[in-house]
Amino acid sequence: MKCVPMTALTLKPSLMRVGAKRKLVIMVSSQPLPGYTVEDYLVLERESEDRHEYLDGEVYLMAGESPEHGTICMNLSVSIGSQLRGTPCQAFAKDTKVRSGPNPLPGQPMKGLFSYPDLLVVCGDLQFHDQFRDVLLNPTLIVEVLSESTEAFDRGEKFRRYRTWLPTLMDYLLVAQDKPLIDHYHRVEANRWELVSIEGIEASFHLELLNFTLRLVDIYDRIIFPTEAPEAPEPPSSSY
Repeated sequence: MKCVPMTALTLKPSLMRVGAKRKLVIMVSSQPLPGYTVEDYLVLERESEDRHEYLDGEVYLMAGESPEHGTICMNLSVSIGSQLRGTPCQAFAKDTKVRSGPNPLPGQPMKGLFSYPDLLVVCGDLQFHDQFRDVLLNPTLIVEVLSESTEAFDRGEKFRRYRTWLPTLMDYLLVAQDKPLIDHYHRVEANRWELVSIEGIEASFHLELLNFTLRLVDIYDRIIFPTEAPEAPEPPSSSY
């Protein structure tokens, strides 16, 4: 998921034809929205100027990102993308959707996650959801930059969907915004992952499968971390 706050839609989007073009129209609805099929979501998403994620029939609007989030994402893209040149692997930025769920069939329950990772890497041939070639199915690496409002989802339900439905996924990176810290999850076996935390601006680590190295000083270039307020000194004790 893009690592910015998501809020459930309270607007009902639909498509109407205006002249020779189709236009996305938003109609205000005070009632809870009925569930969307995957087909509904993809039609609307391909027409919309905004980005939305899909989770089990619900559609979520993705909010704008902070300057820090954008800077970290750009630094990751530059560092990873440059090291993948000349290899069979390629990086994709945060406008690429990933499907984490069963292949949707007409009449089947509306299950699945369509998300926009901040960065992903695919090795080998690209596999797509359909002929529009805008939803990938076979990422090797996914990177999410955390925010306060999405961290629980990125660590919890989203990661569960990723590791369940993306058998090609081998590495998952969660990048903090407020401190130099990256949590690296690596798939050891089909149902077993190992976690290594890399912390400190001088730290670095190597992803063996993709054969590149990330230095935190590069990932957090131009980021000013919040400083902790010093603790107030204890008043001197008095004796009588």
